Amino acid sequence: MEELKMTEQNDEHLEVISENKAREFEKKQTYKPLPDNLFIEESMIDGQGLFASKDIADNTDLGISHIEIEKDKMAPFEMIRTPLGGFINHEKTVKETNEEGQGVEVSGPNCKRIRGRMDGCKIEYSLITKRDIKAGEELTLEYSMYIPVK
Repeated sequence: MEELKMTEQNDEHLEVISENKAREFEKKQTYKPLPDNLFIEESMIDGQGLFASKDIADNTDLGISHIEIEKDKMAPFEMIRTPLGGFINHEKTVKETNEEGQGVEVSGPNCKRIRGRMDGCKIEYSLITKRDIKAGEELTLEYSMYIPVK
């Protein structure tokens, strides 16, 4: 009788382990480095770039593009690019002076990076659209943390 009870407990235990392993496998299979509305493709700007797979509205938060980490107080911050930040290409903002003498943006990137609050030793930067973006359009950002080398 005692043996039968032990066998049933072992079977239940193995079943729980199998369910947990299945859940972990499912999590691994659903990891997506980019939001569903973006994909990576060859770019006319440089190398590969981020493109919209469907229309994206103005002021949409696309996710975290960069993470700034303070390793210690004596070292400079280290910048880490996520897949979102690693594939977005640079586009310079072009401004012209209007009749009132003000600089007005006439062309430039369709996204901006917004700095979040410091959380412990890290700061996260979000990628936000600056205007409506059409499906198939490349997403661009004016680099401000480093200058791209051609």
